[in-house]
Amino acid sequence: MNIKLQTPRLYLREFTLADVELLYNMHQDPAITRYTGDPLPWDSLAQTEKVLADIILPQYQKGIGRWAVHLKETDEFIGWCGLKDVGHEIDLGYRYIQNYWGKGYASEAAQAVLNFGKQQQLPNIVGCADVENIASVKILEKIGLKFLKYYNDDYGAKCVKYVCVY
Repeated sequence: MNIKLQTPRLYLREFTLADVELLYNMHQDPAITRYTGDPLPWDSLAQTEKVLADIILPQYQKGIGRWAVHLKETDEFIGWCGLKDVGHEIDLGYRYIQNYWGKGYASEAAQAVLNFGKQQQLPNIVGCADVENIASVKILEKIGLKFLKYYNDDYGAKCVKYVCVY
């Protein structure tokens, strides 16, 4: 297991192909992708494996990526958080299993990921959220990102973008 970061309650590790079922099961809850505009189908284990192999795992070669988040106390998988190179910026993103919402895990992991990005001196770290996803917007603000702009995403949703100011 390649642990990338630790917080008082969590550890974040690289995904492997053995994690296909974790990701597949997580994404069967429509509440998780309600605000993501996620064009990726999570409708089969084969499709989820393709997402993992083609999108998630290659980011690790750049020293960043979406990392599996686990509770230290129980080793339970609760979601993912991490940085993704999207070309002209580095996106800080996260998703969590609904049972773990509202417990501060998302903020705790996002803060650790942002601190990692700063230590690596990554340029142009941003966080984006659908404006209706109030909880996600609050996380971006809580970890210290600054409002940049409103915009419409590729699927027509009104979103907000925050940026890391060094």
